[in-house]
Amino acid sequence: MSTAAVQPATAPAERRPPRILVVDDERSMRELLAIVLKREGYEVLLAENGKMAVDLIEKEPIDILISDIKMPDLSGVEVLRAAKKVDQDILGIMITAFASTDTAVEAMRLGACDYLSKPFDIDLLKMKVREKIESRQLRQENVLLKRTLGLTHKFTNIIGRSESMLDVFKMIETVSRTNSTILLTGESGTGKGLVAQAIHFHSLRRDKPMVSLNCGALPETLLESELFGHMRGSFTGAESNKKGLLEIAERGTVFLDEIGEMSAVMQVKLLRVLQERRFRRVGGLEELQADIRVIAATNQDLAKAVQDGRFREDLFYRINVIPIALPPLRERREDIPLIAEHFLAKYREQMDKQIAGISREALELLMQHEWPGNIRELENIIERAVALETTKTILPDSLPRSVRGDGPRAGVTAAPDALPESGFDLEAHVKEIERGYIAEALRRAGGVQVKAAELLGMSFRSFRYYVKKYNLR
Repeated sequence: MSTAAVQPATAPAERRPPRILVVDDERSMRELLAIVLKREGYEVLLAENGKMAVDLIEKEPIDILISDIKMPDLSGVEVLRAAKKVDQDILGIMITAFASTDTAVEAMRLGACDYLSKPFDIDLLKMKVREKIESRQLRQENVLLKRTLGLTHKFTNIIGRSESMLDVFKMIETVSRTNSTILLTGESGTGKGLVAQAIHFHSLRRDKPMVSLNCGALPETLLESELFGHMRGSFTGAESNKKGLLEIAERGTVFLDEIGEMSAVMQVKLLRVLQERRFRRVGGLEELQADIRVIAATNQDLAKAVQDGRFREDLFYRINVIPIALPPLRERREDIPLIAEHFLAKYREQMDKQIAGISREALELLMQHEWPGNIRELENIIERAVALETTKTILPDSLPRSVRGDGPRAGVTAAPDALPESGFDLEAHVKEIERGYIAEALRRAGGVQVKAAELLGMSFRSFRYYVKKYNLR
């Protein structure tokens, strides 16, 4: 009887210590600084001249440059200038036995964070390096914090009391504190991004960054650079080293929206990240860690995409560890009044308008609408209504024709007396007429979807939904 080999789980890669490049034409000084800084837990690279330093900077990511200013080939200031062209975030500490006001001013202008004269106190250098490392990390965290301050991540921002949404809330609470990969499915506009944010901010990784990437919004080459980062010169336009979202999200969460749009090549590369928790920048040789939690989202049927050969089966199983399906708005109509009131409160405050509520007639129209654009469409309609309303109550006239039912789409069905004796498939008939109107609007608008949507009295997102539904271009 044969036994299957059990593969051990891949352990998360250790976080890379800060990397310092020491540049000095005096061997004794290089060796002294290497010993001192390695004892402090830093990774240290050495260069005996400016040219060697520049070559290293172009090949390896560097956190701090410690350089002598006066050297035979390139000065420390010239090395710092070259370093800043590769990576603006590199910090510079200049050291010299020949202190000069001019060189100090030039070094500080280029971004040197400190300037020491030989002989200097080793403990002072260690303190300054430690301060610069902590300052760099704090600055990076502040940038990430500013990016995430605007995110709505509390459960109060995911509104619903329907049974299907209560199930979603329970699932979020259950899975948030795990590190498992999650796949969010549902139509466009159902709130997959909000759910991803809620999962992150209720997880053990909430103090670390969450970054988002729309896999369908970028061509393959740019998508790879955004996700993995790139090295200077790796392709046309890559003028400096750039961190990718996997590095930025270290120990945090990466949200990959519209993952079904990812190309076959990128699917392979993402699969490697999920399996090995390692990656390389575009054009880079160094293996970097990927201690991240991945949340993916799609409005496609990925199981069918696997059957059709459009999505890798092994990647599907890697991301579909914990699936969460979000219901469309038309299947939880009891939540429409709650959500509409939420958006009404939001936009009347933004526009400083005294609107008390939504009229019964307008609310009935909202309840009857099919909501192809889901919550996103409802938000757009309420925003529009608040902007147009001149009374203290949202009235039907402030709703778009697509919701009121008095636009071109209202009269597309056949008259009741035209019903054949033998009957017919009403749903298929309506869909065919609907498809015809969408196609004709596209033709008249010259393919411009915004104009075509206006012809039919629809929101752009609703129109885009139908274009995709009927496979029109």
